[in-house]
Amino acid sequence: MKKILAFAGSNSGTSINHKLVKHVVSEIKEHDIMVLNLNSYAMPMYSEDEEKKGFPAMVMGLNQEISEADALIISVNEHNGSFGAFFKNIIDWLSRLDRNFLEGKKILLMSTSPGKRGGLTALEYAKSIFPRFGGEIIESFSFPSFYDNFSVESETVIDETLSLGLKQVISTFAHEI
Repeated sequence: MKKILAFAGSNSGTSINHKLVKHVVSEIKEHDIMVLNLNSYAMPMYSEDEEKKGFPAMVMGLNQEISEADALIISVNEHNGSFGAFFKNIIDWLSRLDRNFLEGKKILLMSTSPGKRGGLTALEYAKSIFPRFGGEIIESFSFPSFYDNFSVESETVIDETLSLGLKQVISTFAHEI
């Protein structure tokens, strides 16, 4: 049994990426999974001046959580073709504390949005940078048109084709870690 850390890269209290993470986690039974809400990790905007003051305790705590996990499930949100400033700030702090903060971590990387592309641009950006920090992307999935394809009330995927595709991605990830 592997230890998996799961979170969304959004600071929205109604994050659809967090809803997607919770759904995916509910589909994995054979591993120990902890879901984090990154809103609990308040930290200042990264700058060299802030870094000179020392690393915030929240950065050190999140880095510790990541280091203790065997694998990660991350769903990134999209703002203007990249992930939001909130998540970028977290990545900046973590990578300054330890350039290889994802070393040895197997990752299921996802994104969703209300639009038809499902945050695909942010997903592709994350796929291009996470390996720089030592992470290994095992699987990725872009979930399009969230509100048309996901029932928030029942926390289930409505579209059968998307459901089957997501289940396949989850199964591959769970077996490869």
